[in-house]
Amino acid sequence: MDRAREHTAHTGPGEHREPAGARRPPESGLPGPEGPALELLVHGVGGTSPDRMLDDPRTVRITGDDTAAVFRRVDDAEAESEPDAHGGRPVPEAYVWCNLTSGNGSRALWLLLLPFMVVNLAHWMRPGAGDRRRTVRLYGLLVRLTGLTLTVLLVAAACEVALDLTAWQCAGARDCARAHTWLGFLSPAVSDDGWWSLPGRRLALAALVPSALTGLLWYLSHRTWSEYESQRPMEHGDTSSEDEKAPRDGSEAEDTARVALGRPGFWYGRRLVARMRAAHVAAGFLTVAAAVGTSAARHDRGAGGPAVLELLGRLLETALVVLAVVVVWVVCRRGRSEWRLDKHLDAHLVRRLPGCSIAVLLLAALYAGWSRPGWRSAGRLPGDVTFGGITLVQGVLVLALGVVAHVLYRSRPDSRTALYGLAGPAVAMLACALGGVMSAGVAQRVADWLGGTDDALPGPPVLLTWQASVIPPLLLVVLGLLGWLARRTLVLRREETAAVEREYGLTRERPHEERPGEEHESRDAGRTRRIARTRAMAALTDRAPRLVGVISTVTLLLGAAALTGALATRETPARAALGSPAFVAGAAEAAQALGSWLIGVGFLLFVTWGRRAYKDASARRTIGILWDVGTFWPRAAHPFAPPCYAERAVPDLTWRMATWTRATGGRLVISGHSQGSVLAAAAAWQLTPSDRERVALLTYGSPLERLYGRWFPAHFGPEPLASLHREIDCWRNLYRRTDPIGGPIRLTSRHGPQVDAEPCTDPLAYGRTAAHPLPAPILGHSDYQADPAFVEERRQLLDRLDTGLPGPRTP
Repeated sequence: MDRAREHTAHTGPGEHREPAGARRPPESGLPGPEGPALELLVHGVGGTSPDRMLDDPRTVRITGDDTAAVFRRVDDAEAESEPDAHGGRPVPEAYVWCNLTSGNGSRALWLLLLPFMVVNLAHWMRPGAGDRRRTVRLYGLLVRLTGLTLTVLLVAAACEVALDLTAWQCAGARDCARAHTWLGFLSPAVSDDGWWSLPGRRLALAALVPSALTGLLWYLSHRTWSEYESQRPMEHGDTSSEDEKAPRDGSEAEDTARVALGRPGFWYGRRLVARMRAAHVAAGFLTVAAAVGTSAARHDRGAGGPAVLELLGRLLETALVVLAVVVVWVVCRRGRSEWRLDKHLDAHLVRRLPGCSIAVLLLAALYAGWSRPGWRSAGRLPGDVTFGGITLVQGVLVLALGVVAHVLYRSRPDSRTALYGLAGPAVAMLACALGGVMSAGVAQRVADWLGGTDDALPGPPVLLTWQASVIPPLLLVVLGLLGWLARRTLVLRREETAAVEREYGLTRERPHEERPGEEHESRDAGRTRRIARTRAMAALTDRAPRLVGVISTVTLLLGAAALTGALATRETPARAALGSPAFVAGAAEAAQALGSWLIGVGFLLFVTWGRRAYKDASARRTIGILWDVGTFWPRAAHPFAPPCYAERAVPDLTWRMATWTRATGGRLVISGHSQGSVLAAAAAWQLTPSDRERVALLTYGSPLERLYGRWFPAHFGPEPLASLHREIDCWRNLYRRTDPIGGPIRLTSRHGPQVDAEPCTDPLAYGRTAAHPLPAPILGHSDYQADPAFVEERRQLLDRLDTGLPGPRTP
């Protein structure tokens, strides 16, 4: 964000100072016509500077900080106290929030949390439910349990690398330990049976790696929780009781309460995230404790060792089971509290559950480190059962989630809903696949690195090798889909070519009226193709549900095949195919080797691309829409997901709009581009009905219906959008056919006055004209404010505000 000179606002959040010349609104709630008007601009993905938004190099920060702030022109800094100086024109303000989603290169590490962010998205993709409250709770419960399995999977993968591959296998093999000299003190052969060379002590020491990972996730979640979830929204009084039931008196309050984004506690998930953080941290430490302690307990039971150690092993396993049950109970016990602003924290649970899990981990390390002279490391640690169990549980949860989502969709079907209500289960499946691929890839690459010696290490669990081996078949499916998209683009381009010629007047109904050479001078085949191709590629956004559905289904089938193959053969794909026809054996060996290599390269490209996206503005805009959609939603299913920037931005906008309308009695138009339009709509839902009546909404390049309405129908479907349209003063939406992100709102006339304007012409001129002597660019998703249609719509909205009276509305 460009730094601007800071200016102290004249009114605090709780003050209602009445400036000179302004008149308070009457008791009816309508503003007085003399009150000043405000135009609040909200930028979209990638952000911009306040001087560009306000079209003035001299800007001043009137409220906010270096992370998010409201700016004005210097000449408008005292607009409240000097309303007559502006000649009745609206006061423009710019809300700049780009630093909430961008920063230094270290934020690229958040990409490692991508599976957690994706499963959190699945929570918000449920279909509209009507009055099926129990089914909605079951949906949320299944997604939270899926998120818990991803935490266990991540920590288990770290345990596999540190405990199994490094401390158990490589340190126990003479040549491997000699090749990697930093492991010499752990090797019985190299260190002459040194103190750390006992298997249990090696495991206890290696447990520091997954424990440190869990601690890092704990720290990051707590730090972002303190910065984001602790931002308290504006309070309008408690609207419900402890049972969290919606009002049912048939009033306007009931209609507003049915829109989830308008509920008082929607943007305040402090309690839930704290509870889930405690549960997931405990699950991580318990996973490490199980990896360390159960191997020693299994040895004590099978080797006929001392009865005391066998008893301690059984007590340790019992403690692990009890705490695991408690963790699952905590995850299942409570979901989001949205009907009220829940300020209570479960302090004892948040402190004691992670503390107990750490205590059990320390006891497991002490127990495993006890001297057992006859214990030697051989083969693998028992990881096949762990990873196989996680994969099976994830598959069952995703299938159950699909059944619940189908039931919800049948209760209120909508043809625009993505994947007929199954978008949530499909995305949850992709989250599990991402977690599995990342785990298998890291384990496989580390195994290849450590195993490059004369010793043949057993390697990672067989299931992880199978999961890495299904990557090439999945890529073939993806390539097939890309080919289908390319073919579809060609078909759409041919259709759009005719449409472009009609719109720009390049066709003649009566060819005999053309003068010689006129067609050659007016039509440019290359420019026509570029415009048509841009429109065709923009239309591919609407094919995203089909792509996600196919990839998710194929992933589920390949995952099931990998699990079945691993359990049936207990061998890697290459070894399991020995004795098969040459083609099958060669394919299995190639898939295993290529899958491991692809995951390693893909992981490096993934991190590099993410780092570049945070440092390069153009790259950030390219992938910003996906990341901003993921981090727009509160952390409802996973506490380790990247933080929700809207829990800061939406309260900021709500406070700004409410304090302006109450302090000045004036009216307000909030103008949002791209993701800024989503923030603007969410903030408008949070206003009281009397404040909402004074707000007009101007959206352009908006994904409200095209993206959010289709993928998140319970919160941005037709009914919530229609409710917002009924309750605000006026709403106009601009879009282009060349825009791959923005689109129409699609509210019909029965919802009130028309929202969607006619599609904006892009480019503004086909060839060189007197008004456009230079070629006009194809703008797509950018520079809506340079369009004459935007200027006209904005003027009409601001003129409407100047009247001080609401316009006519359709009942």
